[in-house]
Amino acid sequence: MNNHSNHAKTALITGASGGIGYELAKLFAFDRYNLVLVARSEQKLKEIAEDFKSQFGVFVKVIVKDLSLANAPEEIFEQLQQEGMKIDVLVNNAGFATYGFFAETDLKSQLQMMQLNMVALTHLTKLFLKDMIAQKEGKILNIASTAAFQPGPLMAVYYASKAYVLSFSEAIANELKGTGVTVTALCPGPTESGFEKRADLGDSKLFNQQLMDATTVAKIGYQGLMNHKPVVIAGLKNQLLAFSVRFLPRSLVTQIARNLQESV
Repeated sequence: MNNHSNHAKTALITGASGGIGYELAKLFAFDRYNLVLVARSEQKLKEIAEDFKSQFGVFVKVIVKDLSLANAPEEIFEQLQQEGMKIDVLVNNAGFATYGFFAETDLKSQLQMMQLNMVALTHLTKLFLKDMIAQKEGKILNIASTAAFQPGPLMAVYYASKAYVLSFSEAIANELKGTGVTVTALCPGPTESGFEKRADLGDSKLFNQQLMDATTVAKIGYQGLMNHKPVVIAGLKNQLLAFSVRFLPRSLVTQIARNLQESV
């Protein structure tokens, strides 16, 4: 195992055990970044760490945390501070969705989703940003969604959480101009990533179309991050959709989103 040598940069990736997070981790490892991988599943993370170490010869640190718990971001930050590990790239990828009428969905899981999708992302960004600014370099990749561009009936809280991620990312990207630190919001559309299983979305029209694969989405996001783009929408169809909602009445946009969410 080669230790984290000083010249190699380190990327921290949340939700790294599968889907887009895993594919992003692989791209960083391929480019010889050392990794800090965060997720809830210890077994999966350890397997990935072993695989990346042998395949790419990079240092991989595994941190098992549930980011829907309020103190998790602080605990991750403290641990890395104590070990003297500097984070050059922060990837806030962890997130989940729930499906159903807001009045009927489980309150606890909605609050956990808000904690994970918005609060943990903001908290981690806040903690790691200061050092990046002090070093005059750093990159932050926040995974938003094409859901960020319109309201989403039947997934009201999820869509709103992604609108928050996009708005927050664009605002701080502007604030950080000239600091050497860049922020990129990646907005994937429906992606094959296991995400829809957790949200029980398998039979909604949205996931019954041709999905983009997580590898392609990750590559698009990675390129956008390296090119310092503030917003990256994965795929031409998704770009057109995100663009078109600006010109349609909000009530129509909301109804279209609802039609897509409903079961086939």
